[in-house]
Amino acid sequence: MNNSNLLHGEYKIPNGKLVVIDLKVIEGRLQEVSLSGDFFMEPPETLDVLNAAITGLPIDSSPEFIKKTIEDSINPEVTMYGLTVDGIVTVIQRAVACRNK
Repeated sequence: MNNSNLLHGEYKIPNGKLVVIDLKVIEGRLQEVSLSGDFFMEPPETLDVLNAAITGLPIDSSPEFIKKTIEDSINPEVTMYGLTVDGIVTVIQRAVACRNK
């Protein structure tokens, strides 16, 4: 695997925090996903759930599909501070857009 498979995206959520994603594309799918930033969530284990939900998505997934996948993975009792599902979708799209440059 070469560095062209490494993708990075950043997004400052309006009135929120910075969200960052690093991932690889392997055989057309998002792999080794690492979501980070200066946001918080309760319970903190939700970050692992989010990374797992994003892992394996096809690189050409629509924003609507990504959003539904993330929403379906999150327990309704999760609280996110400075982070939104739409913000996660945006940072994924930014990372994937870098691949096409």
